[in-house]
Amino acid sequence: MENSDLNFIFNSKWASTVASIWIQCTSGSLYTFSIYSDALKSSQHYDQSTLDTVSVFKDIGVNAGVLSGLLYDFAAHRTRAGPWVVHLLGAAQCFLGYFLMWAAVAGVIPPPPVPLICLFMLVAAHAQSFFNTSNVVTGVRNFPYYSGTIVGIMKGFLGLSGAILIQVYRTIFKNKSTAYLLMLAFLPPVNTSLLTWFVRIHNTREGDERKYLNILSMIALVVAAYLMAIIILENIFSLQLSVRILVFILLIVLLALPLWVALKAQKRNFKNASESFPSEASLLIAEPTNSDREKRDVRQDSAEGHTPSNTDQDMETNHRRAFSLGENQNLAQALQSVNFWFLFVSMACGMGSGLATVNNIGQIGGSLGYTSHETGTLVSLWSIWNFLGRFGAGYISDYFLHTRGWARPLFMFITLMIMSIGHVVIASGLPAALYVGSVLVGVCYGSQWSLMPTITSEVFGLAHMGSIFNTITIAGPVGSYIFSVRVVGYIYDKEASEGYTCTGSHCFMLSFLIMASAVILGSMAALCLFFRTRSFYSQVILRRLQYPSE
Repeated sequence: MENSDLNFIFNSKWASTVASIWIQCTSGSLYTFSIYSDALKSSQHYDQSTLDTVSVFKDIGVNAGVLSGLLYDFAAHRTRAGPWVVHLLGAAQCFLGYFLMWAAVAGVIPPPPVPLICLFMLVAAHAQSFFNTSNVVTGVRNFPYYSGTIVGIMKGFLGLSGAILIQVYRTIFKNKSTAYLLMLAFLPPVNTSLLTWFVRIHNTREGDERKYLNILSMIALVVAAYLMAIIILENIFSLQLSVRILVFILLIVLLALPLWVALKAQKRNFKNASESFPSEASLLIAEPTNSDREKRDVRQDSAEGHTPSNTDQDMETNHRRAFSLGENQNLAQALQSVNFWFLFVSMACGMGSGLATVNNIGQIGGSLGYTSHETGTLVSLWSIWNFLGRFGAGYISDYFLHTRGWARPLFMFITLMIMSIGHVVIASGLPAALYVGSVLVGVCYGSQWSLMPTITSEVFGLAHMGSIFNTITIAGPVGSYIFSVRVVGYIYDKEASEGYTCTGSHCFMLSFLIMASAVILGSMAALCLFFRTRSFYSQVILRRLQYPSE
């Protein structure tokens, strides 16, 4: 194959997708906080509230991605820099944050004050928002008509990355949590720096996109099933090093399969190069002109049986319609929308309580008598449930939107209601309740990460998706601070009978009942959003999917 042929294959939306998937596979270090939280707690002599405060700064860093969104929007619209600028800035932050944290835990530097440790965690966590923004928004721009599926794939592999990183940790570092922190300082930055040059925006459309996206989805499911099987086997048997190495090599082979899909997809289209489609995808991204708005308003008036006039009242009506559903709104315009705040409240309750759960799994397990190995298993399994939610919600909502016209906010309402049940199950403290409850909470928590960005791209447009959806994710750390510090940490320390340790189901029962109530409130906000956008989805989004050339 000639060099020009190779350039055509590797400079494509499929190569970009594979590179983004592989970056996502090492970007989810924050979901493994429980692996090194005990080492951080003991080395720095923290109580539970202080440890939860540090974890909140982790949540703030990963969810306060407004800067990454604004930078991506600027790079994509006004420069030829592309997503690599966002990736490289994220890699630098990841190295700096984790390296300094490792130095503190390993005793290389004197124990820093709590605010400084919080800053290290904030910087390390902020890196993930840069990785995630660049990969997700680029994916949506490359596949605008299958946004739910591509977001599900990207978010799904991010969810799996926690389990993948733990496999590296157990195979190479033999459960040494301090060495794990050092690994996090090097592996994600190096991986991202090598792959970022393939991540590009391609305004092309191919007739068989759905077919190859489905194959990538199947590979994601196979990787998830394989990881779950490994986790279960590790919980039952003590695997020898040689077996661990073999298991890890097979995992690498599975993660290499998306490259095969990319080569197959691009070779299929090699003889017939993809046609540019500015009249379709670019129109979804481009800012609407005044003439576009006038034409749309005329069509809308005709559909409603009205005749447009030149009165001041009609001009004011047209002005308001300029910021209607589906148009490319900027961040300031989105903040004025009621729909934005319904999404924000839903995410504060859903993501906030989910983050509080995963941040405290180690302490919850300890209070209920779980061993450290069982707690590590729960953290790994959380990555699997997180993946299933992220992947499943995107794929399933795409399917029902394409086939039946169901608005995506309906799935947000359903998953939040199920999440509230998961919190109640954990609160019960019954045998195996933590396993069952973490499944429900993990799947539904992951679902929000898939549904919210997709809803954002549809309701507010693609032009400023990066900045808008990253602003909504701020709801996560807001909720996490309330639930982790003001609810879970406060009640745990109050219930602790000796020193900093609490034993028994009462340590977390009230906390999870409070979170269950809050998630029900969030589901009501999602239901309101569903009723507000139901007609928009059936009349605009569904028609756009069925007749993309209009």
